[in-house]
Formats: sequence, structure tokens, C-alpha cells
Amino acid sequence: MKCRNMKRILVIALLIIGVTASAQNLTEPESDPVITNRIAQWQDLKFGFMMHWGMYAQWGVVESWSICNEDWINRNGANYIQYKNDYQSLNTTFNPTKFNPDAWAKLAKEAGMRYVVFTTKHHDGFCMYDTKETTYSTVDPSCPFSENKNADITGAIVEAFRNQGFWTGLYFSKADWHHPDYWAEQWATPDRNVNYDPQKYPERWQNFCDFTYNQIRELTHNYGDIDILWLDGGWVRPEYSLNDEYREWLGCKGYIQDIDMPKIAAMARENNPDLIIVDRTVHGKYENYQTPEQQVPDTLLPFPWETCMSMGDSWSYVETDNYKSTNKIVHLLVDVVAKGGNYLLNVGPSPEGELPPTAVERMHDIGKWMKINGEAIYGTRSFYPYCEGKVRFTQKNGKIYAIYMLDEGELLPKSIKINANLNKNKVKILGSKAKAKLAKTADGYLININGDVELEHAVVFELK
Repeated sequence: MKCRNMKRILVIALLIIGVTASAQNLTEPESDPVITNRIAQWQDLKFGFMMHWGMYAQWGVVESWSICNEDWINRNGANYIQYKNDYQSLNTTFNPTKFNPDAWAKLAKEAGMRYVVFTTKHHDGFCMYDTKETTYSTVDPSCPFSENKNADITGAIVEAFRNQGFWTGLYFSKADWHHPDYWAEQWATPDRNVNYDPQKYPERWQNFCDFTYNQIRELTHNYGDIDILWLDGGWVRPEYSLNDEYREWLGCKGYIQDIDMPKIAAMARENNPDLIIVDRTVHGKYENYQTPEQQVPDTLLPFPWETCMSMGDSWSYVETDNYKSTNKIVHLLVDVVAKGGNYLLNVGPSPEGELPPTAVERMHDIGKWMKINGEAIYGTRSFYPYCEGKVRFTQKNGKIYAIYMLDEGELLPKSIKINANLNKNKVKILGSKAKAKLAKTADGYLININGDVELEHAVVFELK
């Protein structure tokens, strides 16, 4: 990620504001002060933990997507019908006996994460929680894990992470490829969408809407105070929310799939009045923050946002996955926070119920960095110009943090030039006994370092 020319940054920011305003005006954005205040509190957390976990972990495939009949999906030449049938039977072999939610929560806390988002149900419809709406779940006798004390996996995760002081977020797919009123058995399934016209079969579609409503009620009413309802499946949306960017998601038929979000939101907030709702990509009142996926925006965005990103190449467990280095992850976190966002880092647990060893190692290492430098991350806001070369800026309580991102094996330079208008005269290096001095120059500031700084990944200068 490279910093842009300041003039170019301003132009891009104005364009983003214009585009975003146009998109969000499809409906009124959230204005309830209870919700907006809660969003501001969420923005203080900065670093979250996500887990894509389901029966698909047994095959090491791209979550539910391998049963979706779209041409970008690779099934290595397998017969589609047989493949889908075999996949949908994975509930009968899912038995993660090494699942230890308390260990996960403690590790995430050590890593410096402060909220969790867990996949209660992905698009395949398999429920990782105690639902009464379907037998396709971890608590049903058809699943061998149903005999385990932690069979209600979502409940176990919520309790464990809540005990560690985490905000709790529940991922839920609005689409459900297992439900007979979404992918009806008498018709083909050409893509990710409902495979019949809801306007032609309104009773059938209403059955699915009722099912979705009841499942979200279970999640938001049965697990105490839930902080975030994180809804995926952006093609399930009302017609008024469509634009050219998302119209292609509606596939060959273009069916409109309105599940009545105002009704769902009102119900979800009965027990959680300050619940943050993230109806992903459906801009407006029920997308309380936006979620750029697997990417970091070039600059500051004019609304609350969160980069959701996998630690490896895949969202779900793949035994041979290629994990990002600790250095890369720290740099991504710093870059996101400097631009005003939160960073939601995903790890896919194994079919046995363990976090992969490489991911565990990365989380330990991230935690070491956060323990020293967390004050430059938590509760901060952006400081213009957000970035200069290898330096990122945040601010909090009258202090500015200039964060120098080290390349792998790089030693900190003895002097660092900063062009930003800092208006500060004191500087110290977090986590180091080395001394630093701040000198005003004709066109900015110079940080001079006296002594060796043996820190990894990124060095934080506190300016006041």
C-alpha cells in the first residue's frame, strides 16, 4: 500500500464521499443516537476476531461456495449433483471433539482483539447453534457432535468470549441453500439466488421469510446481550436498494428477495436496543457500518467501516493455507486504523475444532506487539494526512502517534522526516529505552533517534 499525493487523496476522498452519499440515500442512514453512540464505542475497539467455521471444514473447501453452481467455482471435475448431495450430508460426520472455546477466547484476548464475529450459519444452511427451526444443526441427533457439552457451538463461543470481556457479534447468512423454500427441490439451482420467482410464489417466499425471522429471533433473544448482528448474503435485498454494482449478483433471473429488514431489525432490538446491525452491502439504515472485504481502502472513508480479512488465503480451514506474516498483519492493522477503520481478522478452525498452529503463532506474536503499542490503536481516530511513506498517524487525548512500519529485518532509521503539521514538541518511543528528539524544520518535522531500537514490525512514536 502506497501513500498518494496529498492533492490526489483529497480528490479521491471527495469522489468517495459523493458516491457513498448517493448509495446511502437509497434509504435514510441510522440516526438513532442510541445506535450511533454504540457505533462510536465499537469504533474504539479497532481489532476483532472472526471465525468461518462449519461442516465445510472437513473438506477444506471455500466455505459453502463449492455447492453453488457458478462458473468461478472449481470442483475438480466432480459431478455437481453427486457433489452437492455428498456435501449436504457432511452434518452426519461433523464432530469437532477438540473444540475449546475458552482457549480460543483467551488467545484472542492475548492477541489484543476486543470483539468477535462468529459464523452461526453460512449459506449452506447448517446451523452452528441450538435452533428449533431446522434439524440441520450441531444440536440435532443427526450430527455426532450433538452429544458434546458444547454442541451449541455459538452459545459456547458467546459465553467464552463474553467472559474475556469481548463484544459478541453473530454472523448470519440471509440466504439458505438447504431450505426448501429458498432452493426448492423441483427446480434447478443455476446460481446463489432463490431458484423461483418470489412474486409468483408469494406464500412460499413468505415461509422462507418467517423461517429467517424466527432464526434471527433465536440468535438475538437466546444468548443474552448481543452487540453485533452481522448479516451476509447481500443479494437477498429489497428492490429499492439495487444499483448497478450489485444487480449482477441477482443472476440470470434477477429475482428480488426482500425479507423485510425493518421487521427483523425491530424484533432483533427488542432485547438489544443498542444492537449494531450490519446488513452488508445494502446501504442505508440497516448497514450501520460498511465492510470492505479482503481489502483496505486507499484513504479515509466518510462513514464507519471495517476491513474483514482472512489471515490466510481462505476464509475457512485449508490445511495447506498460506498465512500472512505477523509483519504483514500488523501493517494492515495499522493502515486500517490510521484510515479510521476497524480490522476484523478471520481464522478458520480445523474440522477437529482447533485453531491452526500457524494462526496461533501469529496471534501470540501480534499480541506481543499490541501489548507495547496498543495505546496507538485503541480508541484512536485518524490524523491528517493518515500516511506519509512508511509512516501512519493516529491521535487520541491530545497525543499524536506516528507509526513507522518496518520491513522484515529492517532497522529503524536514525532520523525520520515528517511533513505533517504536528504542532508538537515532545516525542518518545513506545517500548524502547532509546531517546528521540523532535526538531522543527522549514517544511515539517524531523524525528532524531539516539540509541538502538530493537523493535519489530512497527515502531510507535508518541508526540505531545
